[in-house]
Amino acid sequence: MPEPLYLEDLFVDQRFRAGPIEVTIEEIKAFASKFDPQPFHLDEAAATSSLFGAMVASGWHTASLTMRLLTQCATFSGGLIGVGGKIEWLRPVRPGDLLSVEVTIRRITASKSHDDRGMVAIRVVTSNQRNEPVQLLDANVMAFRRSNPT
Repeated sequence: MPEPLYLEDLFVDQRFRAGPIEVTIEEIKAFASKFDPQPFHLDEAAATSSLFGAMVASGWHTASLTMRLLTQCATFSGGLIGVGGKIEWLRPVRPGDLLSVEVTIRRITASKSHDDRGMVAIRVVTSNQRNEPVQLLDANVMAFRRSNPT
């Protein structure tokens, strides 16, 4: 596991990458059955007559896989504590896709009310094996200074 990153370690335009992780049909169905039970996530035959024309992963499944990859490359001290963001799903994720993420730091702002932390604006692009973006996430996460005991 990489060393934890502190606010002092970060700079604008810094990039982190992780992946790939394979999306399997079994995982698509398991996730969907628990969290997003729609026919195009659960039933291959029903999916063929959907807008997608075939089985696809839930956008929320894609988001959770993105989070898994983020924990491998953006190892902020104290964890990745989100405080808001915007997510866009650009194209469907299909069984067999290999997802990777690239994280770019866009802005760093020291907290005015807490000396031990700051806010980091990140853009996370999740792409498939053809380097096609499937999801964009613009998020604000907390980053702690080294002096913080966490």
